Amino acid sequence: MTTILAPPVRIGKAAVGALGVLAAATGALESVVTPTLPLLQRELSMSPAQGALLSITMLITGALVTPVAGNLGDRYGGKRVMLRLMAVVSAGGLVSSLAPNLPVLLLGQVLEGAMVGAMPLSFILVRKHLPTGQSHVAIGAVSGLFVGGGMLGTLMAGPVAEGLSRHWMFAIPTMAIVVATLFVHGLVPNDPPARSDARIDWPGLVLLSGVLLTLMSGLSMVPSAGGRPLALGALVVLLALLVTGWVFVERRSPSPMVDLRLLAKPAMWSSYVITFAVCAGTSVATYLVPQLFAVSADGYGFGAGSTDIGRYLLPSTVAAAISGPLGGAASRRFGSRAVVTAGVGVMTATLVALAFLHTEVWHLVVGKALIALASGVCITAMVVRTATAVDHGDTGTATGLVLVTRVIGFAAGVQVSGAVLTAGTRPGTEDPAESAFGTGFVLAGAVTALSLLVVRSMSKGVKA
Repeated sequence: MTTILAPPVRIGKAAVGALGVLAAATGALESVVTPTLPLLQRELSMSPAQGALLSITMLITGALVTPVAGNLGDRYGGKRVMLRLMAVVSAGGLVSSLAPNLPVLLLGQVLEGAMVGAMPLSFILVRKHLPTGQSHVAIGAVSGLFVGGGMLGTLMAGPVAEGLSRHWMFAIPTMAIVVATLFVHGLVPNDPPARSDARIDWPGLVLLSGVLLTLMSGLSMVPSAGGRPLALGALVVLLALLVTGWVFVERRSPSPMVDLRLLAKPAMWSSYVITFAVCAGTSVATYLVPQLFAVSADGYGFGAGSTDIGRYLLPSTVAAAISGPLGGAASRRFGSRAVVTAGVGVMTATLVALAFLHTEVWHLVVGKALIALASGVCITAMVVRTATAVDHGDTGTATGLVLVTRVIGFAAGVQVSGAVLTAGTRPGTEDPAESAFGTGFVLAGAVTALSLLVVRSMSKGVKA
């Protein structure tokens, strides 16, 4: 029998602000690798495939942690779980800031990945402590500040790495996370668990973690799949077995980690499919554009350093920061289906255009900004739509799965991009052929466009 708890305490702007500052700090830490990836590849002697692995290592942990964090937050309280996650993230930031080599840096990124699970916990807190209308605004604000923190991290990473060292670009946002976590601890009240008597579905948790780890491991092998076909095939078979076992266990569990009936709802599965396609397309641009900036100016590239790359990416991070509030407002005004259709259309057209127009810096700057704006609008519409389509007790689980899908889509796009560039690099040369970038942009446009087939199944508007 579920315990009946007193109504939660309402929170003010200071508490929401504390959650927003924490989101901004984690966004900054998450974003420092992207603009400095060419620098890290040089300093740590990484191949393009290793660079792609580094760029998704954090996401692998995020994929494992997020559904578990959201589910535990629903059961035991979002604040309680969030504080523990932030301790892990802070430890990861410390390890990354002290890392002398690639293996240690990868360990730091693994620990930092726990930050991905903080977002559904924030959504749990604002839905429990705020009325419906205000919670929509707070969700958009926290999401926007996470992206805004990413903007700040993108801007500061290059100058800090080149002016001080790569170690400080991890240390500074880590210190901000520690301070912001203390504010959350002091300002945000404890939230009552929605299912205090529910037992943890340990078999489901273990199997789901196995599914996600196997999937992400398979994606990490994509750039070198041609040399290890048997290993990749074995992972595919293992993945199929784990998925089958997980479905079997969840259908029979009295308190499943993920209620499969929830996934069967059109509002849910359509959100996940669209999120995957949009994020896969976005991640291709996120990975390829900095690489294209960094290619030697003697060829078809621009020979840009980390500071210049961060400056070139600033417009796209600004666009991403405003896309959260814009996506929420547009969804309320025009309906989520119209918003996603427009966003996917802009993304597809821009990705295909970049395949043929990338000879000037402004081509890439404008293209990346349009993709960031359209992608952010789409994902915000999906998160708000998912969060408001389920009961309060399922907020963490439902939105956590959206964010996991985002992670998987991003990882898939990055790994395919790494594979395309690796295949396009001629023996004895360092830079891929220009055609490899065009191929990557066209593939991303095609995947993004396919999501329109699912958009048609979406109902108009968002459930209040």
